[in-house]
Amino acid sequence: MQFIPGLRFYRGAYFALRGGAANMDVLVALGTSMAWLYSCWAWYAGRHDLYFEASAAIITLVMLGKWLESRAKHKTASAISELLALQPQTARVERNGQWLELAIANIQQGDILMVRDGESIAVDGVILSGSIAVDEAMLTGESIPASKTIGDTVFAGTRSSQGSITIRATSIGSATQLAAIIRMVRQAQGSKAPIQRLADQIAAIFVPAVLGIALLTFIATWLVLHDPSTALIHAIAVLVIACPCALGLATPTAIMVGVGLGAKNGLLFRNASALELASHIDTLIVDKTGTLTEGQPKVSAVQLINGTESEFILHAASIEAHSQHPLAHALISEAQTRQLTLLSASEIHTEVGLGMSAQIGNDQFKVGRPDWVTPLTAAQTTQLDAMTQAGQTVIALAKNDQLQGFIGLKDTPRTDAKAAVKALQQAGINIIMLTGDNPATAAAIANELGITTFQAQMSPKDKAALITQLQAQGRHVAMAGDGINDAPALAAANVSFAMQSGASVAIETADITLMHNDIAHIAAAISLSKATIRKIRQNYIFRLYL
Repeated sequence: MQFIPGLRFYRGAYFALRGGAANMDVLVALGTSMAWLYSCWAWYAGRHDLYFEASAAIITLVMLGKWLESRAKHKTASAISELLALQPQTARVERNGQWLELAIANIQQGDILMVRDGESIAVDGVILSGSIAVDEAMLTGESIPASKTIGDTVFAGTRSSQGSITIRATSIGSATQLAAIIRMVRQAQGSKAPIQRLADQIAAIFVPAVLGIALLTFIATWLVLHDPSTALIHAIAVLVIACPCALGLATPTAIMVGVGLGAKNGLLFRNASALELASHIDTLIVDKTGTLTEGQPKVSAVQLINGTESEFILHAASIEAHSQHPLAHALISEAQTRQLTLLSASEIHTEVGLGMSAQIGNDQFKVGRPDWVTPLTAAQTTQLDAMTQAGQTVIALAKNDQLQGFIGLKDTPRTDAKAAVKALQQAGINIIMLTGDNPATAAAIANELGITTFQAQMSPKDKAALITQLQAQGRHVAMAGDGINDAPALAAANVSFAMQSGASVAIETADITLMHNDIAHIAAAISLSKATIRKIRQNYIFRLYL
């Protein structure tokens, strides 16, 4: 026990002393060594006051504390693995007029690649032919796919949800946007400092003090009793008693209790840094989609020109039932809510990024982007603009080239979001909403929730940069998000929160996971953090006092 499990403490003490410092490893090595050496001498001399079990117990307890701390650290690589998994391992590349399936390591800048329907994109590139609806949630956090056509840029790790294209590779390997996100996550995670450094700061003062007291005890006992053997035993007793088994467990024990209480209340803490830093939060950065909102578009308004609402929803949903687009799911869900039985559609044709056309009965229908469905009058354009300014994604339905009306779809705020925002603001926390969505939608959600500061069209890099900028101003910044695109910002923040329903890479990167998907629990996490830190400091104070 002393020299095999305890070897790590001797090694740590050696490096600490060589660097001119005294940390907890010095205390452990010194105290347990004195106990072990004295016990060897006492055993040899036939004495019964042995301390072998004390030495073994101290090493065991301090190692238990270090294990409790380090267990979570091994999970940090999971976030990187999740991001790396977004990029496919192979891609179809044109070489000498033939399409070959090549490993991404063999792709060169300037190569022509084919991306088929449903495939993930291997590199950053520019579209040469075709059009596509691409899921860019990893970059923007938005659930609605972006329409891309010739000349537009696509990014590695994003996925084609509809359509096929050919692209020219402009950035490969470490130069892609995905690789940049991975680098940011790695750098930010590596910069975090655990709360256990407080124990080392105490130890830097504690070790010289203990040595001084042990020396004074030895001198005083020798002068009073004139017995060097008894004086040595008293000095060793000081070193053994001062060995920091309580100091080593002060932090992990309190953390275990805090983490246990958090788990009972739906708060999963990933590491000790969250407990140390959450109590200092004065600024909270909040992602919009999936954090403040439900993360799924729903029908929010129907503006009719001809027919009835039920007919409008029925015809649009019957056509969109043949699509995997998120807006299609919203229309189908609305039809189910209204208990409408979908009609049979034929001659279905899809224009990627624009819409769909189909035959229902004897009528020809088109559903999709309003300016594609049919030419709009000035009055209809004004009506469309009003819906767009209200933060809605608008699609239109035409029957035999006659506009039937508009339907607005919106990612609605969570039912508890407004109350949670107000409670956090009353607690003195400044809330800033960041989103990759357009400014009109961002403004509509911010106004509805009472958030005065927000920024739209933010990339993952922009979010992380803003957090770094606020930290440079002396702010203690927390980040709450749920998407892959939030991972760099979550890692860069002083402490970060992720929704349990969010992307796994966001959960792995965040310090605290909200199991109830409710940002109101952020206030509870802050309160629990303050209580835990207060208890850790009490443990240190009582340890030094006793």
